[in-house]
Amino acid sequence: MNKNTLIKNHDKYVMPTYTRSPLIFVKGKGMTLTDINGKKYLDFFPGWGVNNVGHCHPKVMSAVRDQIAKLIHIPNNFYHPNQVKLAKEIIHHSFKGKVFFCNSGAEGCEAAIKFARAYGKGERFEIITMVNSFHGRTLGALAATGQKKYQDGFEPLPQGFTHVPFNDIQAIQSAITDKTVAVMLELVQGEGGVNIAEPMYIQKLRKLCDEKDLLLIFDEVQTGMGRTGKFFAFKNYAVVPDLMILAKGLGGGLPIGALVAKEKIADTFQPGMHASTFGGSPLISKAALGAFKAIIKDHMLKNTNAMGKYTLQRLEELKNDFDCIRAVRGIGLMIGIELTMPGKEIYEKCLDLGLIINCTQGNILRLMPALNVTKKQVDKAIFILRKALTQITR
Repeated sequence: MNKNTLIKNHDKYVMPTYTRSPLIFVKGKGMTLTDINGKKYLDFFPGWGVNNVGHCHPKVMSAVRDQIAKLIHIPNNFYHPNQVKLAKEIIHHSFKGKVFFCNSGAEGCEAAIKFARAYGKGERFEIITMVNSFHGRTLGALAATGQKKYQDGFEPLPQGFTHVPFNDIQAIQSAITDKTVAVMLELVQGEGGVNIAEPMYIQKLRKLCDEKDLLLIFDEVQTGMGRTGKFFAFKNYAVVPDLMILAKGLGGGLPIGALVAKEKIADTFQPGMHASTFGGSPLISKAALGAFKAIIKDHMLKNTNAMGKYTLQRLEELKNDFDCIRAVRGIGLMIGIELTMPGKEIYEKCLDLGLIINCTQGNILRLMPALNVTKKQVDKAIFILRKALTQITR
């Protein structure tokens, strides 16, 4: 099937829920994607942050090949070893507790919402979330999301959510009522523009939640699995959440989500209260174990910290040469470039030149390369970005 026929059939048979670039990728390896015509692209936004260990990492592929011939799916009213091993691995690298497995970040968020309401015992159900947050596309996650543009057309949304400014502890204090049961936030707002939580803000928030018996929920769908230089972003803040939502990078490229609950509250969910048919299947759990193995054995956390600092340094140099760059910010390999102009044209020019990045909030260029990115690849990305900026702004 040629490119034009494929796109024509796609438009005929697939719902138009995405704004798609007219590219057809057929192969991925590490930091490189290859399209149907054989052109290669340097991928600095792999799978929207799903491919933290790069495309088709050998340790993930080996795990999948080993498992797929043995057992792909089994219902969750039976045991299987891979799910237990994965839960143990997550807990080992996060905090003492238990794990609920599902299929996506939105599902993980829905599980957190239900968990919080169960914790509130029907008396407390309100959850405070942040302006410019993003928690998913399902109705509960959408109601929690603090961006109206995603909500328009889907009202009435589930009730019980209050949105307050990010990094503002006073705003949270003022929003608490006798119905409040939890505060949920991203430690780095990805879709919101790579906005980073201030350490003092998070520490004060932990203290406030303890005083008010509120659950502190960290949405680590994008920041989890090494993205910020730690296995989980909360480890940068010396604060432990009550609930943590995971997805994206957890499966090494395959779909998985998880809700991690602190040990003392983990049994709030009892049999029959929540479920996910495909959650934590033998195949997906084995893939996720492969992703953990890749990050640990290949020393990716160390590389993330080193290459994150190097990338920010190179981008600051770029900022000095282009007036259209207002600010550069990031933590680990989660980086945003704030522009004084719309970023779509620059994103498209980079794509044309063979570099895949992202543009969010209209004027934020977002870079989230795989955790094993090399200095040479960073230099190539900066070279292409410089070329794109020069051509667009000259």
